[in-house]
Amino acid sequence: MSKIKIESKEEAGIKKALEKRNDPEAKRLLRFLNMPDLSRAEGSPLKEIVERASKVKSLEGFDVIQIPEIIPTNILFDLFNMPPGHPARSKSDTYYIGDDYVLRTHDTVFWYYYLNHLEIKKRIENKETLGVICYGKVYRKDEIDRSHMNVFHQFGGLYIGHDDKKTITPDDLKNALSEVARSIFGDVNFRFYDHNFPYTDPSFEMEAEINGQWIEMLGSGMARKSVLANFGLIGYHGWAFGFGLERLAMASMSLPDIRLLWSEDQRIKRQLKLGQKYVPVSKYPPITRDISFVVASDFVPNNYFDLIRDLGGDLVEEVALLDKYENPEKFGADKISYTYRMTFRSNDRTLISGEVDEIMSKIYSETAEQFNAELR
Repeated sequence: MSKIKIESKEEAGIKKALEKRNDPEAKRLLRFLNMPDLSRAEGSPLKEIVERASKVKSLEGFDVIQIPEIIPTNILFDLFNMPPGHPARSKSDTYYIGDDYVLRTHDTVFWYYYLNHLEIKKRIENKETLGVICYGKVYRKDEIDRSHMNVFHQFGGLYIGHDDKKTITPDDLKNALSEVARSIFGDVNFRFYDHNFPYTDPSFEMEAEINGQWIEMLGSGMARKSVLANFGLIGYHGWAFGFGLERLAMASMSLPDIRLLWSEDQRIKRQLKLGQKYVPVSKYPPITRDISFVVASDFVPNNYFDLIRDLGGDLVEEVALLDKYENPEKFGADKISYTYRMTFRSNDRTLISGEVDEIMSKIYSETAEQFNAELR
């Protein structure tokens, strides 16, 4: 087993450039990049999942690779069968830095860095069988509720062998994934069904039955030879998988709110153990505030949610759309009215109206300034 860490001069340079900027987007991206990697944080249930999954027999001896978090778009998208125009490249879902770089949206991009590593290239020349895992933070713009965050964690694996020396089948993949599921949840029922992914074919989703409910656990499949060929790898085949760590941790602990995984409250942290049902420290009351505004029709809600995260931090539990409509006579052409309800709640203390009002005051002013919105 090799431990490989890819250092990126491009990433270092982009971070320095962001640090010199003073605009909200640069500050936001730096905040995301500086958030801790919970898959490597001692005491985090996400790290516990990584450790359990890494030790199963099917992944024994696999290399571990750590890759950059700022990735060129041609690597992240083009090489993984997501050409220009593909929905995954949308600026409403992806954090771009200029036109040519993004915060990584999926950890499957580790294939590129692994297969282009000098040590691995030598092993490929010898037609060796290769296995590797990768885990860490990924970033996607998303709604605000108790089960979604725009910074989260994934764990992925790749196992490939040379066509002349080894046969790797979908059954081998399903056996490996069954081991991973049991390592996390114990002796549970699970099932597979056909799916579609840009970089595997055939592809499978896996579900596990947790507390009487079927939970989507991971995506997987046989690595597309056309994608492997994009990295110069010919004559190899095998399987790959990837899953989100938060989803599995929350299912294992019956965790009601994804923000709890980031909590520093010791009463909460003590409970974050896989298989241990979470008992709320206390049910602190919510505070709700509404905001209505009129904006241009090209308004992107996910960008607005980022503003709310910037100003409200982890005190924002949910943002719900109450109303959306057009009225050219009232608002003008190409204008849309939105009304959102924001729910503020702390997981470890009672909020007071004054601090929420202070946050809302900033949200009002920045909504007007950053989105050229007319507040109603």
